[in-house]
Amino acid sequence: MQISDRKKALALAAFTVIYNIAEGGIAILASSLSGSTALWGFGLDSFIESLSGGVILWRFGRHGVDALNPEVERIERRAEQLVGITFLILGTYVCIDAGLALWQQSSPESSGIGLILAVASLIIMPILYLLKYRLGKRINSRSLIADAKETLACTSLTVALLIGLTANYLWGLWWLDPVAAIVIAVLVLREGREMLTGCDHCADED
Repeated sequence: MQISDRKKALALAAFTVIYNIAEGGIAILASSLSGSTALWGFGLDSFIESLSGGVILWRFGRHGVDALNPEVERIERRAEQLVGITFLILGTYVCIDAGLALWQQSSPESSGIGLILAVASLIIMPILYLLKYRLGKRINSRSLIADAKETLACTSLTVALLIGLTANYLWGLWWLDPVAAIVIAVLVLREGREMLTGCDHCADED
């Protein structure tokens, strides 16, 4: 039996929430044992992304995918704005965290558990992004597309973390990780602002 688009969206959102809560919990626990601030930040990023998945659960748990229904369109717009708020939370947190790292000239900390979580994220999150983005485009759901973009943003932050760890280990470039994170955070903040203000072309951008 073919699974409906609504159930697919709910399944993707549920996986996003469960995976990120588990990832964040492991990262925070490992941080408390090792004292790694990088792991603490990684865990908070995961929890913020789970908020976006929770919005999508609310969106598709309450209404279907009929874009011509005025009530569905109203809920869709509200869900997109809520996801936009999670973008602003994520971008603000990353800017503050990376800014403090630059101010204190602190090097990114390596951790076995952190590296395992980062690699797992780089394997799972791009696939999750593609599934959510393609489904969102097919059913014309701006909120699901927005949620997919948040998954992509968190993936980009993970890439920045791994690049920063490598650059610091090989060449002592401690500043590369926070600088890359700030650049990504600025883009995240811009995306969140556009979602809140109702930028009509945002859902059509690749």
